[in-house]
Amino acid sequence: KPKDSLDMTSNSTLTSTAVLLYYEWIKEADPRTENWLLMATPFPQTFIITAYIYFVTLLGPRLMENRKPFDLKRPMIIYNFSIVVLSIYLIYEFLMSGWANGYTYRCDLVDYSSSPQALRMAWTCWLYYFSKFIEMLDTIFFVLRKKNSQVTFLHVFHHSIMPFTWWFGVRFAAGGLGTFHALLNCIVHVIMYTYYALSAMGPAYQKYLWWKKYMTTIQLVQFVLITVHIGQYFFMKDCPYQFPVFVYVIGSYGLIFLVLFLNFYYHAYTKGKRLPKILQNGNYLLKKSE
Repeated sequence: KPKDSLDMTSNSTLTSTAVLLYYEWIKEADPRTENWLLMATPFPQTFIITAYIYFVTLLGPRLMENRKPFDLKRPMIIYNFSIVVLSIYLIYEFLMSGWANGYTYRCDLVDYSSSPQALRMAWTCWLYYFSKFIEMLDTIFFVLRKKNSQVTFLHVFHHSIMPFTWWFGVRFAAGGLGTFHALLNCIVHVIMYTYYALSAMGPAYQKYLWWKKYMTTIQLVQFVLITVHIGQYFFMKDCPYQFPVFVYVIGSYGLIFLVLFLNFYYHAYTKGKRLPKILQNGNYLLKKSE
């Protein structure tokens, strides 16, 4: 049929154009990271992220519907303290490969050389990217423990968008000013996952978690600092950062999460919905809300 033939030709042309554009675009990528795990194309990570979203929003809750919650106290303690150790290591590596070793906190360019320091930064960026997949266990633990109220849009969006965007960061700009938010994120994670670990250890430790409210404040400060740092770019007369598109991505990321966390903070604390019980009624045996 002539119409069907025309449609097939049109689809074929569009596919060919898309493939050509992809190959032209990938030519600009950093050859140093090309053969690293998950780095060849963005498709494997897209599959993992899609499977994650499907499991935590649909499949997981459905499988757990008629089952008792899993007791994951020990795995959660080990997992959370492991994230703390990994985050401390990443902080050290980000500092040694740039942020405490030559970076100005202003117009810091990506070093695409094969110098030890440049490769160290690229490797640190990849490890940070890979850690985002490990952190998906946060949500999986919620689902297996039937804490479905914790699987919010903010939570799932954060755990999905971070690895997805960081693939492009590692593949095209592994270093420079675009990594400042990763350093801050690791610092915040040391505090957050220490809290989660202590919380998982039971009532005997929860009386020390009065500082929970300040975790969200720390996260808000994080997003303000990210936005201010990346916003400098627009006021610099000459900053030849190699991929300005990442400036817009990071700036948008900072602003979006700032708004989402402000909304969370307002509903969780200003309206008193999630104030720790130590502040609500003097009960020191906090009930874990995570």
